[in-house]
Amino acid sequence: MRMLCLRSVLLVGLCHCCLLFGAATAEAGASTRPPNIVFILMDDMGWRDVGFMGNAFVETPHIDRLAKNGLVFTQSYSGAPNCAPTRACLMSGQYPPRHGIYTVVDPRQPPGSPWHRLLAAESLSELNPRVVTIAEALQSGGYQTGFFGMWNLGRGRSGPVTPGGQGFQTVVFPENLGFAKDAYATERGEYLSDRLTDEVLKFMDAAREQPFFVYLADHAVHAPFQPKPALLEHFERKGSAGKDRRDDPAYAATIAAVDQNVGRIMERLAKLGLADETIVVFTSDNGGTPQYTAPLRGSKGELYEGGIRVPLVVSWPGLKSAGTRCDFPVQTIDWYPTLLELAGLSPPAGQELDGVSLVPILRGLPRLSRTQLFWHFPCYVGKATPASAIRDGDFKLIEFFENGGRRELYDLRNDPHEEHDLAASRPEKAQSLYGSLQAWQRATSAALPRGDNPDFDPRAERPRGNRPAEGGGRRGNGKKGKPK
Repeated sequence: MRMLCLRSVLLVGLCHCCLLFGAATAEAGASTRPPNIVFILMDDMGWRDVGFMGNAFVETPHIDRLAKNGLVFTQSYSGAPNCAPTRACLMSGQYPPRHGIYTVVDPRQPPGSPWHRLLAAESLSELNPRVVTIAEALQSGGYQTGFFGMWNLGRGRSGPVTPGGQGFQTVVFPENLGFAKDAYATERGEYLSDRLTDEVLKFMDAAREQPFFVYLADHAVHAPFQPKPALLEHFERKGSAGKDRRDDPAYAATIAAVDQNVGRIMERLAKLGLADETIVVFTSDNGGTPQYTAPLRGSKGELYEGGIRVPLVVSWPGLKSAGTRCDFPVQTIDWYPTLLELAGLSPPAGQELDGVSLVPILRGLPRLSRTQLFWHFPCYVGKATPASAIRDGDFKLIEFFENGGRRELYDLRNDPHEEHDLAASRPEKAQSLYGSLQAWQRATSAALPRGDNPDFDPRAERPRGNRPAEGGGRRGNGKKGKPK
């Protein structure tokens, strides 16, 4: 019943579809049907982990070609500093306080753990089925929808909180392909990024006669790595990690494998004659791990730039000017309204969207009227503590909930690496932004830490393992498995 009602709401938007695409498709020489959408979301890829963002050690020729022919957003942000909430932001178009997923729920670090100074806010582990996902919206508008990879918004293979229950007609998890949990390779010599891409290609072949939405949530490049031996050897010969902390052969080899598969997708789109009818988005779910985010401060789990800045490139023949860069700050929540507008569909009734459509920027407008972005992470993850943040123009204020609510203020235009806290020297600016942040927290009913933790023990140590759910972890040696 929900999908039937949703279809009646969304199909109203189809009437202006031809108007929206008329000019762009005429320039590109394509048909007037809504564009296919290929959305590639990487896991833990930091802002400088690709060539088009300045990394000279990794080799990403296919992704760089997207950037050369597309639009690069130099100030792109994830919806949150770790995995699950960002994915919920993408699916819902909402900030975390609205969908209620603040972090990856880790049973090893529940709220009230003795190493937590505060009682962290509770986080949902599943996306509420009442949320109309972007997949449901597009499916109701005539799209074939396919999910491939890592969901992290509800467990199980079927049911209302799985991809199949949230609007995806085709669903492929790594375990469907014979991969063990958190593994990149099988004993048969198969590599996860390759196999997920194989399934994407099959889906595009089968769905090519109508618009399709591919959501490729590749598990790479989360640690620990299991790179292809040939790629690992290539980067080991190229240099050592001693010159630059980012020059990690295992990491570079993992990224290179992803790049190869981006190339395969683009090649198949061209072969199918769909390159001029497809928008391709390549980005990440959060900032990288500490050794890969410099010179930005912070990393995954934190609200400093290193924890929330991500690479973002968009390739689409309808772009006003290809091969350009845009410094307007954008966030994960913006893709829901953007994709709906590109598809010629109206937003679902009754669901408040926090994002704004980026279509005007794709068509050549340098910036939008929005001035503020928000983040809210009232939880613990890794070494990071609960915090909330606002960016208003060039200024960014971070509220740390521990120790009475310390606040830090940064001028990102003049201090993009957040080295100089201006809270003491610019108290009026800091107070103004804090007031805006508090007003936003109230308006969205943002969950806050629930006071001091009575079981806090300063001597307690958080559990560590080879792969905590979202708290970082030891890098693999790159020699597990036998992928070809």
